[in-house]
Amino acid sequence: MNCKLHKNLPISLVGWYPHKWHQKLLVGVLTTTSFTAPGYAVPPSPVQKAPTPTAPSNDYCQIPAAEVNTKNVLRQAAQKGDRTSQTKYAEIVKKHANDVTQCRQKSWLKNQAIWVRLYPCDTNPGALEEILDRMVNKGYNQVYVATFYGKALLPRSSNRTAWNSVLTSRGTDKTDLLADSIQKGRERGMKVYAWMYSLNFGPEYAVTPEGQSTIAINGRGETTLFAGEEGFQKATDGNTSSVLFVDPYSNKAKTDYEQIVREVVNRKPDGLLFDYIRFPRGQGGQSIASQVKDLWIYGDESRKTLAALAQNQKGTDLIDRFLTKGGITINDLKEVDKLYPNEVSPLWQGRTPLDAEGTMSYEEKFPWIEWDLWQLTLAHASQGVVNFLKTAAAPVEQQRIRSGAVFFPEANQPVGRRGYDSRLQPWDRFTTNEWHPMAYATCNRSNCIVDQIRRVLSFAPANTDVVPALAGNWGRATEGRPSLEVQMDGIHRNLPQIRSISHFAFSWQEPELDYYRSSCQLK
Repeated sequence: MNCKLHKNLPISLVGWYPHKWHQKLLVGVLTTTSFTAPGYAVPPSPVQKAPTPTAPSNDYCQIPAAEVNTKNVLRQAAQKGDRTSQTKYAEIVKKHANDVTQCRQKSWLKNQAIWVRLYPCDTNPGALEEILDRMVNKGYNQVYVATFYGKALLPRSSNRTAWNSVLTSRGTDKTDLLADSIQKGRERGMKVYAWMYSLNFGPEYAVTPEGQSTIAINGRGETTLFAGEEGFQKATDGNTSSVLFVDPYSNKAKTDYEQIVREVVNRKPDGLLFDYIRFPRGQGGQSIASQVKDLWIYGDESRKTLAALAQNQKGTDLIDRFLTKGGITINDLKEVDKLYPNEVSPLWQGRTPLDAEGTMSYEEKFPWIEWDLWQLTLAHASQGVVNFLKTAAAPVEQQRIRSGAVFFPEANQPVGRRGYDSRLQPWDRFTTNEWHPMAYATCNRSNCIVDQIRRVLSFAPANTDVVPALAGNWGRATEGRPSLEVQMDGIHRNLPQIRSISHFAFSWQEPELDYYRSSCQLK
């Protein structure tokens, strides 16, 4: 989940054109208390005020404070080896799992999820249990665990992927924190999803020549390590993280990503969420793509795939000129006519020439052909994103595991007559089981957030579950957003068909704990 606080075309081609009479041209293009484990010294977190009932009964299904305290004490005693406490702790964990499950069945909000990143010190005895308990206490029945973000949450001893493992300390070689999360989360009545970056592979991937060959490149020769989103941004969990996007047409990138997806699928999570299914967003004026050199389609494999769309020699020549020069001129049209006199019009997949194109003057037909080339390259860029996600989700869906796409609701929109959001995130064409729009709008009310979700619903197929991701905190406004309660109430009142929501992020709700967890060193 990339965010501004965090975190893809072809965009649905019909409807993308400024003029309806141009739609025909490209249809068909490209088909609560601190840890007691060693290494932590976290001050106790404030206990929530207890509601009157002894079991959760509100829409958010939060556990009463008295029972939260009892569970904390039992967990700490159980961790020290007290057998009676171990038995009682297991019993209260099971009770709270049942309580939240029953509450969710009665609530309009059937699923309340939270995003979390795990750290090496979460392998300490009792640490993972503490984190998951805190989530259940707040009524969460789903958790999205960061599994790949330039590093893999896989055991180092059996990590066969192209990325280093999150756990590298001595004694953790065989520790499978993802599998442990799935097991312990389910013991607490939670569904556990693996949350994975997609086209953002992280800079460590490019340390080898093979990795460098996969990097996305724009028409100015820039890579996403040094351009777009300033190379460095505030990562989804509040930590500084660098980004590196790959060319979605790169066969090596697709093969390496398929490998890590299969490793995750082997652990049988309840779902797998794909994030960063897009290109980077540029800064300032570069946040809008308005010319071909703004597009990240200059990698070798992307260019080869685009060139293969030409259907005659004039088409091949003009596509190459358009990419290389960043545009074409009337002289280019004259030159290709001289080179290929037997061909009437330049052709490429999806292009239908104008009826009179063969008899039109160069001045008359130039804007049409130039526009068609611009639309072709936009469609090519976006099709790479769509294809990459489809390939990545295939092994997930083959195992009947839920697949989900994470995206910005506004990242698939045109800007003005010629410009487009530089992220080129065609989420309206994603075919995963779930859509997770990051409804992060900031207007100090829930209205703009509701509007974002309403737009997503207008595109969603009948068999696609829309699960909005909300940013913020319980009980207080945060950075232009009302509290989570206010946001959810606004959604429920205006969009009653929404039955599942996620909250970004655990680190925001537990900042002190997250600081200690992320800075802790295993002993």
